[in-house]
Amino acid sequence: MIASNRSRRARARSATQWCAMPVCAAFGLLAGVFASAAAAPKYPTAVIQGVPHVRQLPDFCGEACAEMWLAKLGHKIDQRAVFDASGLDPALGRGCYTRELDAALKKLGFATGDVFARVSVSRADAELEQLWAEMHKDLASGVPSIVCMRYDARPDTTEHFRLILGYDAKTDEVFYNEPAEERGKYRRMKRADLLDLWPLKYAEREWTVVRMKLSAEKIAVPAAAKSRFTAADYAQHVLKLKRKLPSDDFHIVLERPFVVIGDEDARTVRRRADDTVRWAVEKLKQDYFSSDPTEILDIWLFKDKESYETHAEKLFGNKPTTPYGYYSAQHRSLVMNISTGGGTLVHEIVHPFMAANFPACPSWFNEGLASLYEQSAEQDGRIRGNVNWRLPGLQRTIDDQRLPTFETLCGTTTREFYDGEHAASNYGQARYLCYYLQEQGKLVDFYHAFRKNAATDPTGYATLQKTLGERDMGAFQKRWEEYVGGLRYR
Repeated sequence: MIASNRSRRARARSATQWCAMPVCAAFGLLAGVFASAAAAPKYPTAVIQGVPHVRQLPDFCGEACAEMWLAKLGHKIDQRAVFDASGLDPALGRGCYTRELDAALKKLGFATGDVFARVSVSRADAELEQLWAEMHKDLASGVPSIVCMRYDARPDTTEHFRLILGYDAKTDEVFYNEPAEERGKYRRMKRADLLDLWPLKYAEREWTVVRMKLSAEKIAVPAAAKSRFTAADYAQHVLKLKRKLPSDDFHIVLERPFVVIGDEDARTVRRRADDTVRWAVEKLKQDYFSSDPTEILDIWLFKDKESYETHAEKLFGNKPTTPYGYYSAQHRSLVMNISTGGGTLVHEIVHPFMAANFPACPSWFNEGLASLYEQSAEQDGRIRGNVNWRLPGLQRTIDDQRLPTFETLCGTTTREFYDGEHAASNYGQARYLCYYLQEQGKLVDFYHAFRKNAATDPTGYATLQKTLGERDMGAFQKRWEEYVGGLRYR
């Protein structure tokens, strides 16, 4: 941001020329210099005071600049809301570029003027001076500008938005708010440095200059977000996620409330997100869940066993204990070997929804409902669990008279359900109890009644008995076991 080497060499040559000149010639040239200096444009001091500083979220420099000026105008419209106004696809995992930021500003009620200017390299000094004069005129009338410029003078520097707030005539410096750094309020930059960093030098003969003036008569305040997470939240999540992708083979698809990541081809990842994730979410919410998970969750779809085992261990630190997939609350991720099919994926989708909507749900019903839908289809517009591979094992346990009572099943703790005496049969018994309730048209009613009564009936056993309309649960279990024995898998 200091004068270039070329400028310093030019000054050295100029000093040598002065020493070699005749006195009269030197005086003549000096007069010309003074005349030129007198003709140079002068800009009075103009500073817009009281604009707060906002530190940008990653890649949200333009959005943060807009938030600063909106705060000065008395509006609580933050950088996330500015991003949301742009309509940019959050799956791209980045902040707004100029056209997208300009669209957001206009939607919020700003008149941004002629955003893009073209500067001929051969007349760059004069044309940049004119563009600066126009921006100074707006500053003098109380209108700041967002400019896109190079971050600094390094050859590999990035482009960056800054909020221009004024000019100091005594020092020939520009005031600006720097969104990328703490304590970035009313920074100073030599006007010459601004004019050097401002043009974006995409072409050899013509440069691009970007300025969005922030003139507004009435700001259009965006409506409050209807969902827990906004587009900006997802964009920030994807931006962070992109940094941890194992390779370029992975593709990201946003399927709210999830972010789907897969290492199959992009079209296949998109199809799985549509046909499995979206379908399951819509159908489960239709009957059971009113609230989305409390956090943005990732669904990792690894294309085969090798990819699943290798990447799960690399990303999450543990080798999978199941060949199909699992839900990790710790890592906020559903981790799938998608080559085994989408059934486990639907199963695992149930768990974060249950956590958000029925946190007191005991393991037996949580796993029973999830297992019901690990093999499912749509019937009459609703999700329906079908008979699956868990049936033969359950039938053998019934034949061996080793199945616990429903009261025992409902009373299991989380540890007992997964690791206790009847752990081998718990999944099957819970699933086919849910299957029976489904076939009797009572499963949805049972879920909502259980959720409502969980404080007084934490195991769900009393609610189950009431939903079934059964006084003698022992007699019901015998009938249910006969019912299960008559089912056929394949």
